Amino acid sequence: MAQDGSPRGGPPLDVIAAGLQRERRRAGLSLAEVARRAGIAKSTLSQLESGTGNPSVETLWALSVTLDVPFAQLVEPPRPQVQVIRAGEGPAFAAERAEYVAVLLASSPPGIRRDIYLVTAQPGSARESDPHMPGVVEHVVLSTGRALVGVAEEPVEIGPGDYIAYPGDLAHVFRALEPGTSAVLVQEHR
Repeated sequence: MAQDGSPRGGPPLDVIAAGLQRERRRAGLSLAEVARRAGIAKSTLSQLESGTGNPSVETLWALSVTLDVPFAQLVEPPRPQVQVIRAGEGPAFAAERAEYVAVLLASSPPGIRRDIYLVTAQPGSARESDPHMPGVVEHVVLSTGRALVGVAEEPVEIGPGDYIAYPGDLAHVFRALEPGTSAVLVQEHR
């Protein structure tokens, strides 16, 4: 605290400016619309987004509510999030009628609609999947082995490094053709 009782340093204007711009664009709102919804002058918001001005806590709270983000998301620089899941770790889900295991590597964070899995499978019965909700697309990159993958009526044989995408809202299949077959599967929800 300074001798007059005010906080030292003041608000991090460059961080606030970047946060406001980022979150306003994410929300798909114009400067005028955010200002209107927050009950502040458009010129005030413009100054804040350009890194000038002296925002009050009330103004920043109103903007965080309008943009539907936590207050701290506007006033602290974003930190990179690093996630590591070692081989053999993560929640694993086995198929009932096939030697097929899917390990969830990353579920959809807010605002993103995709899940990432590591699939391991053995020859034998195929993993036959019923259609998922409308708009789902599955992306598979085969890591090891060989497999028949895709829409149930017309699966495609793929090998290491091959990529296939197919509608997950149709019946689909994953059949390992070699022992130790593995793949990365991304389930995209549109």
